[in-house]
Amino acid sequence: MKGIAVSLLAIAATLALSGCQRDEPRDVAKVSGRMFVFNYRVAIATYLVTLQRVAPIRDGSTVEATFENPRGGAELTTREKIFPMDEKIAIQSPPVECVKQDRPYKVTIRIKGPEGDILQTIETTIRSDTDQSLLPAKPLTVGPLYTPNPEVFKPDGKMDMRPVEGVWRREHLPLIPVLVTGI
Repeated sequence: MKGIAVSLLAIAATLALSGCQRDEPRDVAKVSGRMFVFNYRVAIATYLVTLQRVAPIRDGSTVEATFENPRGGAELTTREKIFPMDEKIAIQSPPVECVKQDRPYKVTIRIKGPEGDILQTIETTIRSDTDQSLLPAKPLTVGPLYTPNPEVFKPDGKMDMRPVEGVWRREHLPLIPVLVTGI
């Protein structure tokens, strides 16, 4: 009887001590892809990051991504709901301008629980292998049926495939702000 009591006491002590262990934070997702998407059809560029879920994510969780603005100025932020059954999470930025080839752009991703607590923060960079100046200045198609854009595809058979002219760059700003009013 004394042996059983000692065994039960040992088991209880082991269980009590195992409950005192510190929970290590664990990742819930990992980056599985990242790139710039240059959509020639609509003449826009966006960031695209995909995450692979590696642990359960509670219903009501969200992902918030902050993208460096290639044009300069304030960072671009997007926030989306995460669905627990999704194995992959795709995060796309709003349209961006002035993407330069071979320059790293910073991206910060925060996965938040339903109560707003941060479950994981991921920092990465995205580097484009193409310069945005290669995009056409105007969308190639218009409307839901991908109708050729009449501003690009002229009635006489000519095409206006010029790239964006005068892509705005920080170095083109005047040193002194100028206000232009009614002309």
